[in-house]
This record gives sequence, structure tokens and C-alpha cells, in this order.
Amino acid sequence: MTIDIADLPAERISFSPSPLAELCMALHALSQPAHHPGLGSWTTATSAALDPCLADRLLEAEFLWRSSFSDLFMAFAGVPGGTGLPGATLAEELDVLDRLDDERFVTAALEHCSLARYDSGLPSPLKDPAARTRALETAAARGPRQLGFSVRLLDDTAAVRVWLRRLLEECEEAFFAETWRRVQPQQLADARHKTLVLRRKGLAAALKETSAALRVDAEGTVITADKMVHGTATATDPAVGEGLVFVPTHFGWPHLLVLHAPGWRPVVHYPLASPSDGLAAGSASVDLLQRRMEALAHPMRMRLCRSLARAPYTTGELANVYGITAPEVSRHLSVLKKAGLLRTHRQGRYVQHQLDLSIVARIGSDFIEGILR
Repeated sequence: MTIDIADLPAERISFSPSPLAELCMALHALSQPAHHPGLGSWTTATSAALDPCLADRLLEAEFLWRSSFSDLFMAFAGVPGGTGLPGATLAEELDVLDRLDDERFVTAALEHCSLARYDSGLPSPLKDPAARTRALETAAARGPRQLGFSVRLLDDTAAVRVWLRRLLEECEEAFFAETWRRVQPQQLADARHKTLVLRRKGLAAALKETSAALRVDAEGTVITADKMVHGTATATDPAVGEGLVFVPTHFGWPHLLVLHAPGWRPVVHYPLASPSDGLAAGSASVDLLQRRMEALAHPMRMRLCRSLARAPYTTGELANVYGITAPEVSRHLSVLKKAGLLRTHRQGRYVQHQLDLSIVARIGSDFIEGILR
């Protein structure tokens, strides 16, 4: 995932919390608690305290935040001529959401129906019969309530917009106001800190502190997000205005989101790291994770790992144990070493290899983080 920032003035790169984006992540955590084991206490208590009527209505529109994250929750990035920055309060951001035209609103609400074409521009289900049919077929697969919501969205967009705003306001009244009061100070402090790092040390240093999955090229023209998704965005689109915003979230890990829809300013929604929620500074890249999975998938390397997990061995010892040649062992060890799974040290004239169990133990969490990022 890349963001073109060539010719973007440094002052147009911002770090800022967004209450509406955070509400999206909170709703996602409530609908997908397995993605967020570190939030177990909060999701359990909040779900238990929800009014049954509110919980029931949340199910109707849950595809806005359950399996994908609708760009509606970052409306500040999609209003041409706007500031391109989040509002200070949920009410302010809902006002900005109200300013989206119906086509943009509906397309963003139903983006989960056309994720494969997300970054190439989605046809409007309000005008394109094929897009409407596809949206309703996708909604029907989610359930009758989701289908009913989608039909109402397409047939009476104005009424659904009012309904959705009221639903989000009720979420604020029920649980989010207290949640935001608790997390906003840390998010503001994080945004101020990263803004200071950006000004004093440059973008590369700010990205390093933001996420191990973000980097910028040597020329400072392209930001890359290490995700199992391919897409491009530009921060200097004259049609919508130049700018790039980084939005922190307490509820997002392990998701690192990049808004890259055509006609919208790019936004990076990054999780705030803490020892409890597990985002380590040395998180594996997607490429490294793939190499590790491929290295361990080979039957012979699996057998070698059985021995290497128990004690250090030389190439010759492993060749004798498994009845293969030393060069064959060396080739397998080379694959494991490139994947970062081996520790090697010299004992006199012998070179011994041993499996790094601390790395292997991380593959489970790295895999989950990598595919959800």
C-alpha cells in the first residue's frame, strides 16, 4: 500500500484524533471481540450494558464496521473544499458527515460490496443498476436485516442518513462519551508528540514511532504501509485538496487502516501501542511472515526443526540423523536462516544451529497481526 506525497508541503501532514473514527473502531471491537483480546474486559462490560433495542439496531448496519471499515467514519477526508482534518467532537464530525453528497455517502456505506475495486473508483449503486444488484446480493448474504437496511439506504437515502446519525448519537450517550473522555487525552498527547517529532526529526522518524509497518523512501516522496492489501493513493489530488492525516486509535490494534479511495484525501488510522495490546516495535513484516510460513511448510524442514528445537546441531549431525546429504541440509538451513528462525554460533571448528523458539512462538500472533493489519 503506497501513498504518493511528492510535492506535499510538510505542514500538510497532520496527526489528529478523530472521535467518529474511534467510534467506528469501538463498534468493530464490540462486533469482533476475537480480533481484540486485549479489550476483553471493555467489550464484555460494554456489550452487557447495551440497551437491547440499541444492540438490535446496531446489527442492521454492522457491515459498516464489522468486516470492513466504512469511509463514512472519516468523512472529513471526503468533503471537497473542507479542512481535511477531524473535528474536535463527535457532533462536529457528524455535521461533516451530513455534508457528504448522497452518492458519496451511499458508495462509502456499501464499499464492502466492491472491495476488489475500492481504489479504482466504485460505480454509484444509486445510478448503476449492476452496482445496485451487487450491493443487494452482498447484503442478502449477510442476513435479512442487513438486506433491509441496504434496500432502505438505496430507496430512501435521506431517511437512512437521519437514522444512522441518531444511532451513532445514541452510541455516544450509551457508552462512547465516557470512553472518549478516557482515551482522548492520550490520543491528543500522542498527536502532539508525533507532530513535534515530524517537525524536529523528519517524516521517517515520525513514521517509525507511529508503526513498524510504515516507512518512507529515501527521497521522501512515497510512504509504504506493509499490508496484505495492494493499493495506491495520492496526497496532492487537486480535486479534493492536498493533505495526509494520521489518526490514532486505542481500539484498532492489530488493524492499520489506510483510506485510499479515489476522490478522498488519504488517511492512516494507526493503533497506539502498549505492552498490553501487543504491538511490538519488532513486528514481522508481511514479507518476512510469508518467508517464515513457507520455510516451515516443507516436510523436511519441519523434521529438522524438531531436532533444532531441542539442541544445537551441526550440518553433518543433521545429515546423519535424517539420511540426507550435508549440502541438502545446508540448503534447508539457509531457508530457515533467511526467515530469521535460526540462531547460529561457532563451537571450536564446528558451526552449530538451533531453532530460535522465541521467534517461532511469535508466528501465531504475527500471523494474526499480519492478516488483520
